[in-house]
Amino acid sequence: MPPLSRGLHETVLTELLAKRISAGDLDGDEQYESLRNAEAADRLALHLGSVVERAIEALPERDRARVGVHIARQLIQQAVAESSQRDLQAELPVEPARILRAVLGRLPDGTPAPIDVPLIPLLDTTLLTNAPGEPRVGHQLLTEISSADRIDVVMAFIRRTGIRPLLDRLRRHVENGRSLRVLTTVYTGSTESDALLMLRSIGADIRVSYDISATRLHAKSWLFHRESGFSTAYVGSSNLTHSAQVSGLEWNVRISAARNRPVIDKIAAVFDSYWENSEFEPFDVDRFAEATKAARSPRTAISLSPVEIRLDPFQERLLEQIELARQQGHHRNLLVSATGTGKTVMAAVDYARLRARLPRARLLFIAHREEILKQSRGTFAHALRDASFG
Repeated sequence: MPPLSRGLHETVLTELLAKRISAGDLDGDEQYESLRNAEAADRLALHLGSVVERAIEALPERDRARVGVHIARQLIQQAVAESSQRDLQAELPVEPARILRAVLGRLPDGTPAPIDVPLIPLLDTTLLTNAPGEPRVGHQLLTEISSADRIDVVMAFIRRTGIRPLLDRLRRHVENGRSLRVLTTVYTGSTESDALLMLRSIGADIRVSYDISATRLHAKSWLFHRESGFSTAYVGSSNLTHSAQVSGLEWNVRISAARNRPVIDKIAAVFDSYWENSEFEPFDVDRFAEATKAARSPRTAISLSPVEIRLDPFQERLLEQIELARQQGHHRNLLVSATGTGKTVMAAVDYARLRARLPRARLLFIAHREEILKQSRGTFAHALRDASFG
């Protein structure tokens, strides 16, 4: 067994670990802290789960379910004996071990109504990359819809090619009285009005952000709410386009509420905060068309040079004088410099430095000709590394 490596650890100190440390089996000096009461349940449950998993996996495969249930019953009985939570006694797994897979409704003829089961088990948190041999994210999303009680989608770009494969399932979802909420944006003009009309035609509730500034929406996420407690979410790089859902080199994390409940709760809370934010407006065809046209206009099409702006020594000295004046409490300053000496560049760099300290800093740039404004906007975008600036 190699020595304990240098770096950060967050491990419950066990007797084995303490023995290794006392024997000097580590590559450095150890540092401890007490287990916080507020974190005790989570940290000890994580450690205990790991120990139980290793113990059951070490058993012959034919005995794992039977002996595993016996171990679980003993642990729960001990927990009941040590705590005041007598209701935990009801959490004893039955013998022989069984798993409840679904609670089914009934069809008009009285037979059970089947529910499509996602390809990835509801308990699993995993990464999807559209790699050969694993489920494509688009197909996996398709298998999640039927079992969801509510669906929330936040998607930067939505196109018809991404919607079509999912449309029938989403339509049945809404026809069964279940909600479908969609948040999107007009950034770069990539979202198609026809795609949103397709969603609206099946009963989706859609809101749009018309912000194309540096704070624009760029998230891609699905949240499948299940009243059973087995909600799932997808967060990653895939927009609602055919290539992103099927063939693109995309990374998407599928998150299970059963394993990662705090993450699911945060996704739901952030989505609700966006939904209630006035920045997101109910989808209106005319408003969307106007905003999309503006987003696609040449005004936003700035190509950023890979070369960073470097000031000349005299320019740095001028900006140092302005910074000194600010430190002395003078915030209305005038820089005078001859034509061709880079006043716009100095202004752009000065603003970029200010915004690093004051993220919400705003700028009013005034010139007497439109051509100067266009050129200056390019300079500021270059300094800020933000092609949509201005």
